[in-house]
Amino acid sequence: MACGRRSPEAACVSASRDNRSPRPRRTLTLGLPFAHEVVLSLVSGASRSTDLVHQIPAVSFQPQGHAPPQLSLETADRTRGDAEANSRLTAATGVVLLALLAAEGVTVVQVRRLIVLHIFIGIVLIPPVLLKVASTVWRAARYYLGSPEYRRRGAPPLLLRLLGPLVVILTVTLLASGIALLFVPESLRASMLTLHRASFVLWFCVMAVHVLAHVLDTASLAPRDFVSRSRRQIRGASARQWALVACLASGLVLGVLVTPHAGTWLHLSR
Repeated sequence: MACGRRSPEAACVSASRDNRSPRPRRTLTLGLPFAHEVVLSLVSGASRSTDLVHQIPAVSFQPQGHAPPQLSLETADRTRGDAEANSRLTAATGVVLLALLAAEGVTVVQVRRLIVLHIFIGIVLIPPVLLKVASTVWRAARYYLGSPEYRRRGAPPLLLRLLGPLVVILTVTLLASGIALLFVPESLRASMLTLHRASFVLWFCVMAVHVLAHVLDTASLAPRDFVSRSRRQIRGASARQWALVACLASGLVLGVLVTPHAGTWLHLSR
């Protein structure tokens, strides 16, 4: 027999292997003692099973170093605040002024026949012009005073920064000389008319460059407070709209009150 040919040592080792009980398979026993107590409690009907379950430590599955969820784009936009709101107000006011100035330009072509309308629109222009100047000066002041929000938006090109004060000075001169023509004595009327015409020529040249440089930004920013999706991104859209309405309403009231007192200029329309 093959078994009889084995050496005594080999036969002993083989017998010890055959008699050895099989090793149990290793299984994952994480938390087994605790689960065993829960099962025993359930079987015995003990009321402490619930307490044991509630003692199981909570496990957080958030990986280490995971950043907290970021704000949505719309929520982030709500926090931007003043600079974007100022840009929207400036652009919307610019559109209103552009429409009024276009109408005023039509009256210039036939100013003698349309002198009443010319005076009326000139008076209506005053409050929107003041609002536009205020919003522009506010932006420049915040930028040069070092506001981080305005610094991030940056400043206009150097040429436009140089033209900006000229636009303001010439606009104020043009409107002020036009208003003065309605009330100054006749002895000063000729010199005031010359100032009014000269300021208009210079103003037109500077304003043409100003409008062409800002037309794309204005077309993008002006409608944002009037479109439902974008108006919610920045707080204060209603306030900015009411500011425009108030300027136009006050301009209309001024026009109605001042135009009838234009004196001898009204005779040019007859």
